[in-house]
Amino acid sequence: MTKESAVNESFVGGATSRHAPLAMDAATFRKLGHRLVDQLAGFLESLPSGPVTRDESPSVVREALDLTGPLPEMGTDPGPLLQETAQLLFAHSLFNGHPRFFGYITAPPAPIGILGDFLAAALNPNVGAWTLSPAATEIECQTVRWIAELIGYPVNCGGLLVSGGNMANFVCFLAARTAKADWDIRKRGVFENPARKLRVYCSGETHTWIQKATDLGGLGTDSIRWIATDSKSRMDVSALRRQIEADTAAGDAPFLAVGTAGSVSTGAVDPLPEISALCKEYGMWFHVDGAYGGFAAAVPQANDDLRGLCLADSIAVDPHKWLYAPLEAGCALVRDPEMLRAAFAYHPPYYHFDEPATNYVDYGPQNSRGLRALKVWLALRQVGAEGYRKMIADDIRLSRAMAQAISRHAELELMTQDLSITTFRYMPSDLRARLRESEVESHLDALNRELVDRLQRGGEIFVSNAIVGGRYVLRACIVNFHTTQADVEAVPDIVARIGREVDTELRPTTSRSQ
Repeated sequence: MTKESAVNESFVGGATSRHAPLAMDAATFRKLGHRLVDQLAGFLESLPSGPVTRDESPSVVREALDLTGPLPEMGTDPGPLLQETAQLLFAHSLFNGHPRFFGYITAPPAPIGILGDFLAAALNPNVGAWTLSPAATEIECQTVRWIAELIGYPVNCGGLLVSGGNMANFVCFLAARTAKADWDIRKRGVFENPARKLRVYCSGETHTWIQKATDLGGLGTDSIRWIATDSKSRMDVSALRRQIEADTAAGDAPFLAVGTAGSVSTGAVDPLPEISALCKEYGMWFHVDGAYGGFAAAVPQANDDLRGLCLADSIAVDPHKWLYAPLEAGCALVRDPEMLRAAFAYHPPYYHFDEPATNYVDYGPQNSRGLRALKVWLALRQVGAEGYRKMIADDIRLSRAMAQAISRHAELELMTQDLSITTFRYMPSDLRARLRESEVESHLDALNRELVDRLQRGGEIFVSNAIVGGRYVLRACIVNFHTTQADVEAVPDIVARIGREVDTELRPTTSRSQ
């Protein structure tokens, strides 16, 4: 027997077959999988009756999970390993699937999405090339079309699934940069004409992705023109026009205006149709950051300005927000699919069996890509457009109900309500008449800052914060199909109870009687 045949022999059946430590026979996989699903189902079922999170320090979490030791030399039985890990994760995590999680714009994972991720991991396709992922690629193509259809965007657009809103906006930004530069920017870079600076326009409510995009895209954050907003935190289109005209007169190149469809702080929606018209007038690319609020365009109750989504050259939306997909799932949509290829492709169009086929490596920055689309596609098929319209409308209705409950409470001040975000603050009754006093406003800011921290650590509800009109306020966002009317109506009393405790600690007794 030759050396080569001996090596081959060691990898075929019989006693000489290979045994890899990671391998698992079907019976064991089935047993462990069923046990894990049963365990997770029990945890999820009990979730509403437990705390949103627990007040634990990083060191306590590390110690509980035994995360300080060296890499073990020998392996562990996978059965107890999975069971113990699941128990520990559920004992030491924050649960965005809890019905009283109102913090950041992260949704509970749809059960079919959880199972979809399980199925996608088992298949493990690389959705960068069609030949490596034929079924997965076509599922992603249909998912992109369905997302566009749901929000009223042209279904013949281009698009792809990415990790989240930052990356979706970044993909669209690079498409705009390539399309609107009047030189080969991919070949010669952004400094081909230093005297003609590319300019980006957005409001102060725009998410910080824009700084990352201008930084990583080579323009630098000084390329951003921050446009003033009105009393409702919407971009001032007259101010936008004046800035574009001033930059054009100075020899700069205005190429991109960003409209926000649902700001992170308050849910504000920019006047998208007006911004679109201005972009057409000046030959600029119009992009909409709809990572949070874009899907609200599907419901009749939403802001009328959301109808302007259909006018955009590109849109970013996040299925892991208002489509309730498990993380990660963002989506970039571009009206002209060729603009994505122009920004990212280094290959000619791909054909398979003489048919055009999609290679997602040519539509975005990744080469290796997982099957993010499956969990979104399954959920869209399970509930349909009608199901999503109902759930999104319910979230908006519940946010409005929360705002009404807050406005009725003597110790709370409602600040804003838009889409499914409500902002408010705790205000001791005896201070309402003294709001013009600077020391009172300083006290209220300090009080509400501490109140947010207490609420986040307390586990009864989880809210975040925002700055509205220069004031530090509490922010509650609902993108949660588990949340009920009872959950939102419980918020005012919980906030007021903890607020009184904080106020008592921060304010001397003498000042309370003044």
